[in-house]
Amino acid sequence: MRKIIAVLLLVLTLALPSFGQEFKETLGAVDLADGDTLVFLGDSITHQCLYTQYVEDYFYTRYPDRRIRLHNAGVSGDQANDALIRFDEDIAEFNPKYVTILIGMNDGHYTRFEHEIFDAYKKDMTTLLDKIEAIGATAILMHPTMFDLRPVLMGGKEFEGEEARQIHYNAVLAFFGAWGLQQANERGLGYVNMYEPLNRLTREQRKTDPKFTMIEDAVHPGPDGQLVMALALLNDIGADPVVSSIHADRKGDKWVVEADGGTLSDISSDKIRFTFTADSLPWVVPEEAHLGYRIADAGNKMSRETLRVTGLKPGRYHLKIDGKSVATFDHVQLAAGVELQGNSNTPQYAQALEVATLNRKRNDEAVEPMRDMWGRLKRYRERREEREDEEEEEEAEPSQLDKWRADFPKKVANLHEKAREFEDEIYRINKPQPHKYDIVSVE
Repeated sequence: MRKIIAVLLLVLTLALPSFGQEFKETLGAVDLADGDTLVFLGDSITHQCLYTQYVEDYFYTRYPDRRIRLHNAGVSGDQANDALIRFDEDIAEFNPKYVTILIGMNDGHYTRFEHEIFDAYKKDMTTLLDKIEAIGATAILMHPTMFDLRPVLMGGKEFEGEEARQIHYNAVLAFFGAWGLQQANERGLGYVNMYEPLNRLTREQRKTDPKFTMIEDAVHPGPDGQLVMALALLNDIGADPVVSSIHADRKGDKWVVEADGGTLSDISSDKIRFTFTADSLPWVVPEEAHLGYRIADAGNKMSRETLRVTGLKPGRYHLKIDGKSVATFDHVQLAAGVELQGNSNTPQYAQALEVATLNRKRNDEAVEPMRDMWGRLKRYRERREEREDEEEEEEAEPSQLDKWRADFPKKVANLHEKAREFEDEIYRINKPQPHKYDIVSVE
């Protein structure tokens, strides 16, 4: 009897968590220095080159003198096992410091929760996390994005017969994401909740528009949804939310100006006039993502560029930058502080938009075609595996994949070079310039 009890105690000891064990610190913020690499690993949602592009826009404008390598490693249709197959060439090859992982949308197979399906996902994701750790990188797990059932319920040919199969899929993704959070906690890794803000903001918008969606095909967020995702990523990796702040204050009959996030010069004491050279530019994204930027309050949360003036006489005032009026405020607004990051009339906004526009071209002409190459390689591989399963030829001629694969490294290298050329141009135009500020009364 004692022997049986001892065996049972041993089993319980092995099965239950070890209470009193040491826990790893949770990753609070990423630390990306000049020359470091951040890899975005994912499926088609990463292959879209949108949330990754908007995060790139942030780094290009917030750190104009810091060359951080940003590599998109998304492939349409990927599951965790597919990422393992291309791991050495598409992730480890770049010697990343951090690897974000947005995988799971396809792993649940778009159906109700099945233990067998989840166990396969868990096994492959665990292996993937181990491989990332083995190359000296830190993984940043991301909760799978929202599956929006509303477009399915509204109908359309592409959704015929899908309602019953997919009706609980958003909840399945919540389960997958909760497991990822647990892994991040146990391993001391980064974690980004892409799921919550997409669901929350969608629900808020449906209070006035029941048909609102940021995910028209139920799976792939459009630009607005991807902007929400970019903000979530930046927020959860501890990105700096402040561009600059300027405060002009009347002291007696003199004006005193102070600033953070840049350098002041040519300050006039008898009027509000000074030159300010910021250390960075505001975070500006292409027009197609403006709705997402607005409803997520992305400017205030990740791109604060503030001006505050106290001691003004009651009245209305022009804010002029480089001699041009960019906005009009009253003395109360200026005393409380105004935010400029969303003001498209400012020269710094125009410069940041030029960066974002060029980066969009970089993604359209170099990065996305590169990801298409990886997707094509995957399809060739899958077709060859299917043929091998059907029949084995004794002396098979080289497959189409073998012929295409021989040229693959060169073609991908050419696209990387093209992306670098765009990036060189981005770093030529992203340096903040000095601008002359004037606050003058509206006459």
